[in-house]
Amino acid sequence: MSTEIVERNISLKKFNTFGIEAKASFFAEFSSRDEFTTQIADANINNLPILILGGGSNILFTRDFDGLVLKNNIPGIQVVEDRGESVIVSSGSGVVWHDFVNWCIDQGYGGVENLSLIPGCTGAAPIQNIGAYGVELKDTFHSLEAVEISSGNLVTFTRNECEFGYRNSIFKNECKGKLIITSVQFELQKNPEFRLSYGAIEQELKRMGVEKPTLRAVSDAVCNIRRSKLPDPKVIGNAGSFFKNPEVAKDVFELVQGEYPKLPHYPAAHGLVKIPAGWLIEQCGWKGKKVGNTGSHKDQALVLVNYGNATGNEIYALALDIKKSVKEKFGIEITPEVNLV
Repeated sequence: MSTEIVERNISLKKFNTFGIEAKASFFAEFSSRDEFTTQIADANINNLPILILGGGSNILFTRDFDGLVLKNNIPGIQVVEDRGESVIVSSGSGVVWHDFVNWCIDQGYGGVENLSLIPGCTGAAPIQNIGAYGVELKDTFHSLEAVEISSGNLVTFTRNECEFGYRNSIFKNECKGKLIITSVQFELQKNPEFRLSYGAIEQELKRMGVEKPTLRAVSDAVCNIRRSKLPDPKVIGNAGSFFKNPEVAKDVFELVQGEYPKLPHYPAAHGLVKIPAGWLIEQCGWKGKKVGNTGSHKDQALVLVNYGNATGNEIYALALDIKKSVKEKFGIEITPEVNLV
């Protein structure tokens, strides 16, 4: 690598919320589209594999990365269009997601308050189509801009072009590894309608003494619920929910429900039924169980944790054992949300 800002043999431990020790052969940070295009041009000339990191909250390193790791720090949040009842807000892809949510709330723009405290950066949100408490990113998504890694060309994606699904998008499939998202645009409401029925938001608002919901109150309620259920990555290494909630055909659900009448479930798209993966994992006896330096968290079975010195392969081995036991007990396949490297 010819550029002076690239570092060699850098530890990635502080750049992933699992706290896994892995090294990057080359490492650099970028804060603008121009910086990024310069860096990828240099990497392409040297035939180096490229890995983009945002908040590192949805990745599990199982090996060192023999290539160039680029840390995304693109900043900036601004209103780019006022539509009367709504606004189009653009965020740099390196902005911390919760900082973006707080900015929107401070401006009085609604739509993302239920997504408070989800870890990661704004640029990663469309990739995963992040969701929580009855809201998904696609509900407020307007468009995004991205750079093709192979050419450095700027491309734009509309909502339909992103092919959003449950914790899924085109960026996890045919576009995986081919693009870096540089900015994301959202359509947010000036007079929002609150979505409070999912989970325990209404109960938490009552506990807080809130009679008339506000954007800030809803966000605070969501934060309280998340903190009560999910471990802080700064305290114990984790990537939040490790597995997606499986969506199964109705006949499969009815077969399992016949044996487990208390099986929790929710309607999903295309006539499917969504089953909480955490419940399945807990029924298999994993909740709170430690295996070496890793385990399933005591308060949320869906969260796999690093108790201090786990390797990525140890966590992945645990995930495979959990996946196998759920399949054997319920006949249901669970798949990781977390990206493996």
